[in-house]
Amino acid sequence: MAENIRRVVYIEDEEDMISLVHLILERKGFEIRGANGGREGLQVIQEYRPDLVLLDLMMPDMDGWDVYQQMKADKALRDIPVIIITAKAQNIDKVLGLHIAKVDDYISKPFSPHELVESVNRVLAQKNDVDEEIADIHN
Repeated sequence: MAENIRRVVYIEDEEDMISLVHLILERKGFEIRGANGGREGLQVIQEYRPDLVLLDLMMPDMDGWDVYQQMKADKALRDIPVIIITAKAQNIDKVLGLHIAKVDDYISKPFSPHELVESVNRVLAQKNDVDEEIADIHN
């Protein structure tokens, strides 16, 4: 049963947001680790190898786009799906994130618990579908 628990890392510089997301997702059966800022976040991702990364964009030590670019440049991390969670809610930011950078989803703050859980479940389901297709090809 424990192997079905999905692991999520949330990279954010506000402890209250990390606590809120932790509470929401833990209640839905996810194992979640928070990381305070981009540098710590990259380290946690490398050590923990999550199924999904939730990523804030505006952080003082290293912004979310830098974290995302470093993940995509690393063979071991590039296939981990990323959902951006940010206060940068302009349409252009969302277009850049979804269509240019190719993040898996983009959630604007403030968001509802339902919106977060729905996005996480959708992105993980898409990843499962791709993983199954790859496994079928190899069999």
